[in-house]
Amino acid sequence: MVHLSRICLRKYGNFVDNLRLYVRGGSGGMGLPRLGGQGGHGGDVWVVASKNMSLKKIKDKYPQKRFVGGSGANSSVRALKGDRGKDREVFAPVGITVTSDDGRKIGELNAEGDRVMVAKGGSGGSFYSAFEPSKGQAKHIRLDLKLIADLGLVGFPNAGKSSLLTSLSNATPQIASYAFTTLKPEIGKLMYPDYKQISVADLPGLIEGAHVNKGMGHKFLKHVERTKQLLLVVDVCGFQLAAKTPFRSAFEAVQLLTKELELYKEELLSKPALLAVNKMDLPDAEDKLAELREQLQNPEEFFDLLPNDMIPRRYLNFRHIVPVSAVTGFGINHLKSCIRQSLDEDAVLATKTIHQERLQTLRSQLT
Repeated sequence: MVHLSRICLRKYGNFVDNLRLYVRGGSGGMGLPRLGGQGGHGGDVWVVASKNMSLKKIKDKYPQKRFVGGSGANSSVRALKGDRGKDREVFAPVGITVTSDDGRKIGELNAEGDRVMVAKGGSGGSFYSAFEPSKGQAKHIRLDLKLIADLGLVGFPNAGKSSLLTSLSNATPQIASYAFTTLKPEIGKLMYPDYKQISVADLPGLIEGAHVNKGMGHKFLKHVERTKQLLLVVDVCGFQLAAKTPFRSAFEAVQLLTKELELYKEELLSKPALLAVNKMDLPDAEDKLAELREQLQNPEEFFDLLPNDMIPRRYLNFRHIVPVSAVTGFGINHLKSCIRQSLDEDAVLATKTIHQERLQTLRSQLT
């Protein structure tokens, strides 16, 4: 397993989802004591969400990862009030959480154009500071990328998530032959006849223990947080990660995935979820599917199949259980319809909630 993790780290290195930067606001300009002149303020440093940007581009373009605001101009006889220093903008992708080195959240970039000030420039010298300027704020910050998508694909290795995403959408994910299937998170777009688009994030396959960062656990699980709904994908015939690890049936896979999500962040289980039962082209798939459906109707009766420490405290109630074959295309259109239906239902509910809140606010203002 250690060997596989090292392979994955090398491959995954091309995709950067967190970055540590040094930022410093510009220093203020000197005041002019004899004429009461005021120096210009130093420029601020901002992180700004931009299209077609990635953390890897920042890392490659600025290897020193150092960003400093411009210095304020000194006060002079010609310009008693010095010009303000130029702000420095760090362009970053949408989906960034900006935190301090100690983990305190500074802000989020959820849409193009969103901006977060990360270092304030120093004040210019003035009468109140004996005409001495101040230095700008200086700190290290962290940019943490969490992919934003309508749907997040979650599954153990070799469940066929990447092949399923290819069948569903226009994505062409790179697939490796070892257990960590997908080399990096991949976003695909589901296209519908009425031009509706739904984004789907394929997250690299989890392993048991991902919640404690085994394999690349935290790198992958954190991306689930920013998806609206979950699509769990399991192999109808079960899987075995390696020769020394136990075989897991489709039912066990569902419960173990649920437990990994629960242990990482229990709120993830409150997201609406669908289940795609893949590889229905394999022999005995129909019998295996019937068995899985029965087990999911009364999961507590089958928890003796699981290790005690991997029994979830709550289980997912799937809105749709859809048998598919990414290889033959069986069930793909039905799965697309179920995904659309589930997301549309939530959108309608959210709209009703907003209207009710606005109506309630209006009523309270009139009374």
